Amino acid sequence: MKKLFVFLLVAILALAGCQSKDKKEKATGKKELKKVTLVLDWTPNTNHTGLYVAKEKGFFKEQGLDVDIIQPGSTGADQLVASGKAEFGVSAQESLTQARVQGVPLVSIAAIIQHNTSGFASPIAKNIKTPKDFEGKTYGGWGSPVEKAVIDSLMKKEHADVNKVSIINAGDADYFTMVKKNVDFAWIYYGWTGLEAELRGEKLNMIYLTDYSKKLDYYTPVLTTNEKMIQNDPETVKAFVKAASQGYQYAIKNPDQAADILIKAAPDLNAKLVKKSQQWLADKYQDDAKQWGEQKLEIWQNYANWMSDNKLLEGKFDAKKAFTNEFLPQ
Repeated sequence: MKKLFVFLLVAILALAGCQSKDKKEKATGKKELKKVTLVLDWTPNTNHTGLYVAKEKGFFKEQGLDVDIIQPGSTGADQLVASGKAEFGVSAQESLTQARVQGVPLVSIAAIIQHNTSGFASPIAKNIKTPKDFEGKTYGGWGSPVEKAVIDSLMKKEHADVNKVSIINAGDADYFTMVKKNVDFAWIYYGWTGLEAELRGEKLNMIYLTDYSKKLDYYTPVLTTNEKMIQNDPETVKAFVKAASQGYQYAIKNPDQAADILIKAAPDLNAKLVKKSQQWLADKYQDDAKQWGEQKLEIWQNYANWMSDNKLLEGKFDAKKAFTNEFLPQ
């Protein structure tokens, strides 16, 4: 009898709470927004424009979400999202693939850019026009074994020897700082650093990864969440992806206005660079995909196979569990 009384009391209090919430919503005319956190992979840039557009234009609010966009700080987006301390994040297929084989429950829920736009850049004066020209030159990177493997993959296409390349760890130094010293070429995203070079009047040669290997045409960056979020709160994931999709579609159709929104959110950015980058990226967010955010199994599997071939993966990788298209707007 006592248990029944407690049960009824709990039920009555819960009902009262719901009614109070309903009355509050009716009184204000507004539905209470669900607060979620989105962690960027880096400082704000044009990879993230659609997210800031979704916030500024009210697309997240229309989906019932109050999204706090934050920078990663000392703890990266992958760790925060995997641990559940943040609901969503910006990552890349490279890091997510390695995380998955280590049992980290990250899942990619949308591709921000459809094809890999990165490659190796060098000043025109270095005369590096093909991967074979890497021989005898110095590469500046961040100290990952992936870098040498990628350079080697490109050089093998031209029967060149990666061991004839001097590879140094330049830490956090940017492209412009490195090439002023003893570095001949570096790995960049043309849509940002390459365009910055144009604005500076510094001509460069660009060797894109996708020109030499389909396996290196991976998704970078991507939006992520964790497995528990998908299992326990799929409606929030669906709402988030729908709003993000609207944001990027707006950026595709209105690059100038989208650039203004990013500049407003991150006023320290170079406005001319943001405008130029936004124009360059506008047709690359979706590119040849049927819709923005779409991901293909073969892209995930191809890159994982490449990593395995280069002994960069220790463990079994299940590509089907690493990403999903189920939350994209129908």
